[in-house]
Amino acid sequence: MKKICDNILETIGNTPMVRLNKITKDLPCEVLAKVETFNPGNSIKDRMALKMIEDAEKAGLLKPGGTIVEGTSGNTGMGLAIAAVIKGYKCIFTTTDKQSKEKIDALRAFGAEVIVCPTDVDPDDPRSYYSVSTRLAQEIPNAWKPNQYDNLSNTQAHYEQTGPEIWDQTDGRITHLVVGVGTGGTICGTGKYLKEKNPNIKVLGIDTYGSVFKKYKETGIFDKNEIYPYITEGIGEDFLPKNVDFDIIDHFEKVTDKDAAVMTRRIAREEGIFVGNSAGAALAGLLQMRDFYKKGDVVVVIFHDHGTRYLGKMFNDDWMRERGFLEISKPRASDIIARQKHKKLITLDSNEPASKALELFKNFNISQIPVVESGNIIGSVNDSSLFRRLMEDPDLKSKSARQIMDPPFPVVSEKATLEEISKLITKENNAVLMKDLGGNYYIITKHDIIDTFSSLMN
Repeated sequence: MKKICDNILETIGNTPMVRLNKITKDLPCEVLAKVETFNPGNSIKDRMALKMIEDAEKAGLLKPGGTIVEGTSGNTGMGLAIAAVIKGYKCIFTTTDKQSKEKIDALRAFGAEVIVCPTDVDPDDPRSYYSVSTRLAQEIPNAWKPNQYDNLSNTQAHYEQTGPEIWDQTDGRITHLVVGVGTGGTICGTGKYLKEKNPNIKVLGIDTYGSVFKKYKETGIFDKNEIYPYITEGIGEDFLPKNVDFDIIDHFEKVTDKDAAVMTRRIAREEGIFVGNSAGAALAGLLQMRDFYKKGDVVVVIFHDHGTRYLGKMFNDDWMRERGFLEISKPRASDIIARQKHKKLITLDSNEPASKALELFKNFNISQIPVVESGNIIGSVNDSSLFRRLMEDPDLKSKSARQIMDPPFPVVSEKATLEEISKLITKENNAVLMKDLGGNYYIITKHDIIDTFSSLMN
């Protein structure tokens, strides 16, 4: 490796191979991850982006001062954008509305224009990101569309770079290659090289539910009934890119959106490698295929891109919880109040009259209110107790909260378990307060407990 690179493009490739130790510990084989986040654009797409540009320059398709127009989910666009900065090209990218905001913002950071198109339309629909990019490439003077799906420079980049690197890094010991399949360039270029070195190497593609690849490989039938929207990014397609050579891929394994998302988080927490959604899908699929491996095998899995592209999705608890992806084996107080963390705790000042409590019960549709004095919680008021006492003595309405309040609600920490909280909620005490590390309070009622139990049962 050069001590000093003339520009950032010279840092593309030669990414590290890292042994996985925890997630794959029960497999009989050795599992190695080719970590492509070390490329300057933090993904494997830098390799083929530069190759497509260089080949287009040689062929006279991309001229000085030209505009690169491409349909991309983000990573290819990043590679193209970085190369365009160095080489002096403009970039216009079309992408789908299912892509993470982080990916789109990253493209714009390099000066690219990004047009977001709907996901749930056919590829030939004029609104699709394929069609929009094709139209723009035709309309804009001196424009060139790389077409990563059908441009065989994509596959060639991995035949020339990724395949030889993996062969060298494993000293030729690799027995299986596991790769998420989107455009097909990575798996087919790398797989072609490796099979030329050793025809016994198995090339295993990871597909997602909602994509056509697996059924087409197994039956030769392009079934439109296989196509439906999915969440997993970077893999699967609703058409057949020319870069997907089905003769090179020995088997396709489908992975659910949930399994891919959960594994994406596990890789960071258990292996210390911060990677994206397609890497999670690839490793989840690798584990599903455990019967494919035996002792002594060396399985290489491609980790395609970086986790920072998914901070608003797979690494966001609320996003995961909304889709039922967040696995909570033993819910804690922080899990119970997660959906209400944005809500301000309604309190009653100790000097305010009991009538104010009635007003708050009605306006906010709540049943329990902490009573505060000088910023401290000193008591509580609940609707059942207050209504009962008002029936006996209507004049209580004018008395201060301090005079009519009940004892304060018990306070628990964020780590308090569901069982611990449940024991504190009784007939006499209908709520507890959770105090987080920042000193903020949140209320947990018996209804919150019931909702949590219900979600666990579903």
